[in-house]
Amino acid sequence: MSAPRGPGHPDPFSPGDTVLLVDRKDRRYMVTLQAGGRFHYHAGILEHDALIGCPEGVTVRSSGRSALLALRPTAADWTVKAPRGAQVVYPKDQAMIVALADLGPGATVVEAGAGSGALTCALLRAVGPTGAVTSFEIRDEHADVAERNVEARCGGRPPNWRLRRGDVADGVDGESCDRLVLDLLDPAAVVKSGADALRPGGILVAYTPTVTQVVRLHEALVADGRWGLRHTTETLVRGWHVEGQSVRPDHRMVAHTAFLTTARRLAAPTR
Repeated sequence: MSAPRGPGHPDPFSPGDTVLLVDRKDRRYMVTLQAGGRFHYHAGILEHDALIGCPEGVTVRSSGRSALLALRPTAADWTVKAPRGAQVVYPKDQAMIVALADLGPGATVVEAGAGSGALTCALLRAVGPTGAVTSFEIRDEHADVAERNVEARCGGRPPNWRLRRGDVADGVDGESCDRLVLDLLDPAAVVKSGADALRPGGILVAYTPTVTQVVRLHEALVADGRWGLRHTTETLVRGWHVEGQSVRPDHRMVAHTAFLTTARRLAAPTR
């Protein structure tokens, strides 16, 4: 498998490409093109052959004469539309995690848990081929979904990705990394073993939906004594309706999904 072509790729659509179809009400569908294939939905049938050979951004019509705009999916589209086992980390939080962790090419990341692989793909993209990501997932059914989604998104299994099936609290002792990203029910349980694996100066980012998780995590960070610069934030995203002179905030917004807590791994105190 080769890596999927991203938005703006000069080649026309071809068999094997994953295409995002957008209808007039902004409903979105992801389809993998096959010669002779058909996409069935509420407004009729779209022949895959009507898209094969066309440039990205083309508008085609279904058998019911409904218009569909065809584009290559972004990373955010993959996150929202890909099959899932566990709840995914949505694009707004993925972006903040990558920024708060100061992720860039060459970084080595330990992630737990892998969930449906959405955050894993964002981490792999950020660290590039010179970096590495090790993902822990304790539940086999979630690990299976993450494995399939990462391989589909990356066009095969990335050589710089390891998926470890098991509890990060037990397995992280043998790791060495400069970033630790936790999406767990109880990240406080990983504070001690995570500090052993994370190199001094490294960054912890924890994704926790509830305030009680945040409190337990902060208490564990303080009690361990090897963590500093603790900080917790949340990210809210509100769209705007802009049509002619009608400009107003959307009635709905992506509000609280989770708290993001960061901390820096400190060196042992000098004596």
